[in-house]
Amino acid sequence: MIMKMSRPFLSVLALAFSAGTALAAPLLRADITVSAAVVTMGDMFEDAGALAEKPLFRSPLPGTTGNVELSAIRAAAARIGLDAFETNGLSQVRVSRAAILVDQALLSGLIADNLRSRGILTGDLRANVHLSYALEPVRAAAGDQPARLDSLRYLPGNGSFSARFLIEGVERPLEIAGTIELVVDAPHLSANLPAGTVLRPDHFVMRPVPVQQADAQGVAPQGQLVGMALNRQSREGMLVRASDVSEPLAVAKNDLVTIYYRQGPMTLTVRGQAVTGAAEGAPLQVLNLSSRRVITAKAIAPGAVEVSSGPIALAGL
Repeated sequence: MIMKMSRPFLSVLALAFSAGTALAAPLLRADITVSAAVVTMGDMFEDAGALAEKPLFRSPLPGTTGNVELSAIRAAAARIGLDAFETNGLSQVRVSRAAILVDQALLSGLIADNLRSRGILTGDLRANVHLSYALEPVRAAAGDQPARLDSLRYLPGNGSFSARFLIEGVERPLEIAGTIELVVDAPHLSANLPAGTVLRPDHFVMRPVPVQQADAQGVAPQGQLVGMALNRQSREGMLVRASDVSEPLAVAKNDLVTIYYRQGPMTLTVRGQAVTGAAEGAPLQVLNLSSRRVITAKAIAPGAVEVSSGPIALAGL
């Protein structure tokens, strides 16, 4: 059975539909945070629809907050064609602008990047930036690049520099000055060690030293020191130089050794005692315990020396 709708009933439906549509009007937000320089309709209202990208007014400065009165919002919205919206019972809206703190660490990183791109920083070199005055952190607009190095003047002779930065969301450039110290990590002893200690990686701690000091004192990379022996008793914290180490002794003074004498297919051996010490392959003086003669030999391994030239009388062989 088909029911015919009366004209009054259709009017009621139309009225109800129009009332439902009115409920979808943009809804004012109570508290918003923006990152751009302007506040848009989409920032200020829920369900802003096609008007979402339309700007309403300028954002506060990065890192600051302000309150916008409802009357100002109505006036700004009306200018772009929105005459009615849901106020959500609000008399004002709190607007904050996101920010990133630009501090000395961030600026120093930008300076180091510039020096590296210019070939001044190479390898393991680092730049320690010392400012001539204390720097208060600056609030920059949030983004991928809150600060950019606009110019850098650097004098390697005395390390002085001056730099200018452009800060996102801040009109005036930021200028700083000071000195740049080039440093490199250098090996220092982690404990007191006796002479003759064969150095291992755990014997070192790496600490920064000025490049000029490292060059002047002949500081060696840690990789060249591991496996070497200390020439003298050394204290914890000592900066280790190439002159502080030498090849470890294969035979130390007073060590009992086997003396080898080779002549063609014949090999003779006798017991001896080292009078001096030597690294592997180096010469030393050895006492032949049988003949009580001191002879010159070559250290070939721990506890072993070799006599390889000239006829030698080895008693007991």
